[in-house]
Amino acid sequence: MKIDWKKYLNYDVNITLHENYGIVHTEKMENPFYEIVFKTGILKEVFDDGLMLLAKYKERDIEIFVPYQSIKCVEIIHPENKKD
Repeated sequence: MKIDWKKYLNYDVNITLHENYGIVHTEKMENPFYEIVFKTGILKEVFDDGLMLLAKYKERDIEIFVPYQSIKCVEIIHPENKKD
């Protein structure tokens, strides 16, 4: 099944990546512990090979490209329905 990502343009998304980064706490540890890597932003563009997010960092706009093969899970945050 393929997702129609264009359906979610301008939605906030939280992406969990497959890649983890090992962090050794001390030299005596046999195994490092891992942190889960997330990317968060507004889905701005959809490409054949990945997604472009727009996020803020220190009050500056940044673009984040996430290749499809790096995506483990995506949370799509739907805008709240406004009642007039």
